[in-house]
Amino acid sequence: MSGIEIEGGRLRTERLRKLEELKSLGIKPYPYRFERTHKAQDLQEQYKELEKEVETQDVVRVCGKIMNERNSWMFVDLYDETGKIQLFCHKESLPQEKLDQRKLLDKGDYIGVTGTIRRTKAGELSVRVTDWELLCKSLQPMPDSWDGFNDVEARYRHRYVDMLVNPSVRDTLRKRSVVIRTIRKFLDDRDFLEIETPTLQVEAGGADARPFVTHHNTLDIDLFLRIATELHLKRLIVGGFERVYEIGRIFRNEGISTRHNPEFTMLEMYCAYGDYNDLMDFTEEMICECATAVAGGTKVKYGEHEIDFARPWKRVRMNDAIKNACGLDVESIPTFEGMKEAATKLGVHLDKEETRGEVINTIFESKAEASLIQPTFIIDYPVEVSPLTKAHRNNPGEVERFELFCTGRELANGYSELTDPLDQRQRLENQARKKAAGNEEAMPLDLDFILAMEYGMPPTMGIGIGIDRLVMFLTDSASIRDVIAFPTMKPIVEPPKTAKDAQPDKDAEAVSRKG
Repeated sequence: MSGIEIEGGRLRTERLRKLEELKSLGIKPYPYRFERTHKAQDLQEQYKELEKEVETQDVVRVCGKIMNERNSWMFVDLYDETGKIQLFCHKESLPQEKLDQRKLLDKGDYIGVTGTIRRTKAGELSVRVTDWELLCKSLQPMPDSWDGFNDVEARYRHRYVDMLVNPSVRDTLRKRSVVIRTIRKFLDDRDFLEIETPTLQVEAGGADARPFVTHHNTLDIDLFLRIATELHLKRLIVGGFERVYEIGRIFRNEGISTRHNPEFTMLEMYCAYGDYNDLMDFTEEMICECATAVAGGTKVKYGEHEIDFARPWKRVRMNDAIKNACGLDVESIPTFEGMKEAATKLGVHLDKEETRGEVINTIFESKAEASLIQPTFIIDYPVEVSPLTKAHRNNPGEVERFELFCTGRELANGYSELTDPLDQRQRLENQARKKAAGNEEAMPLDLDFILAMEYGMPPTMGIGIGIDRLVMFLTDSASIRDVIAFPTMKPIVEPPKTAKDAQPDKDAEAVSRKG
């Protein structure tokens, strides 16, 4: 694991020795503050016209992390969050005491310096240091500058080191912040209200997903980490709010992959008096603004593809997408058994599908999804896979739902919301039967949500957008772990250090047997 030393490592031990020597000299290795006048980027901008070999008398105070040194600490590369500034540490400007103490510094230490501005013969803007002070002694060696910090497992596990040595990681996280800020401004400017809904829920509904379970000791009940914010945001619509949204953490007890993390960030937005046609227009406009904010325009590179988010985007019925991909006309096959037979002939693996609509959805996912490279709305889903969606006004057996796809991946899910409480109860009862039969991802029957709907819910459009996946597209990130600051990792099980450590604790075993 490049750059990480456990206790007892040679380099760490040497840094501990230097730490003690600094303390013996009366130097506090972890002081409280430093008064800074400029950041690195400020200096680069302010003195961009300064010519080579010109020195000023302008005094500045800068601070940051030592990332490199040359010529026995004469030149130091100091980095702060905005970039690099070179330090020139010379005997003509530094007291002998400070020159001698440089040997107690290491790459990775934080220092603050005072000095004047100059540009070197080579053209590098530099600070001629007249004084420096230690701001933090680093005990871990920085990863080797030649090999870098390239071990994927180590990078995700020790993300703070990844951020330090790979500037692209920090850039991606900054762009993520820009995306979230852009979405909030877009919605706030259109009179949407951001309202937080419960993370702990008695019933985990609003999506087909397996929840995490916890227990509340005082109430003595099991609670679930939310798998969606949908049902509570719809309660707000019932309660008289017309435009609401939440950007919040969602938790699903499912697999981990390049597109899935157990906790992720979701935007859910609901707006009264609109339908899924209005919502597609709305979604195009919002995502275009995000692309422009991050990439400077609507065209972005993702892997081998150039994605163009310029409006309008294609809108294709699911049935037509299947027909375009593999020639199957699902509308000519009216029965469940016939649809299963057609899927088998296409080589589509079926698992828990119990209805014709579920088989159609599986055929789409298997045969058509991967071909959707440019932003495309797949519309008009089977009712069986959309328990919270209003029935299609023209096509029996379908609902007014869309999913947005890009490079073969789902990016958003929206629909004309179901507002008929009797229809909604019947659909959730069907879901509850599936759950009772062993389908852990089926939705429970949330009777309080049905009660809320009986008070009246106006025509409403609603959407969920995975923030992490959107940032992946806009930053050309192959894995969801690249856009999450601290992705979920399986803990490392440390081997026992001694034979004694490997022996079971008999007292602990006895306690365990007693419960």
